[in-house]
Amino acid sequence: MAKYVFPAVFTQEENGLFAVKFPDLKGCYTSGDSLADAVEMAEDALCLKLYDMEENGTEIPQASNIADIQKETDSIVSLVACDTLEYRKFYDKKAVKKTLTIPNWLNAIAERAGVNFSAVLQEALIEKLHLS
Repeated sequence: MAKYVFPAVFTQEENGLFAVKFPDLKGCYTSGDSLADAVEMAEDALCLKLYDMEENGTEIPQASNIADIQKETDSIVSLVACDTLEYRKFYDKKAVKKTLTIPNWLNAIAERAGVNFSAVLQEALIEKLHLS
């Protein structure tokens, strides 16, 4: 989970749509009705592709230097950024159940204090993993 920046090639097609491809990422394509829409779609496509690669343990390639990208004369090469951690937070909100054990004396005191165990565990994990 990290922040990434990859070059993308934007090409306006005859029908007016903007096609987008990421030369460094096989199978990562999208399009948009306008250049602004294509940029937004490119960010989403990039995050989805990299999220999928992280989940599958696939090695994420090094991004090419933007100056080395081959393009057609009517195409635009631009950098597209994404943050897969933010993507995960937004799209992967499914709750999972975890079973844990704590000493009875701690449980009794925490229950009397009205502690939300789920919230405490989430806060502790975020802090422990330096995700805040």
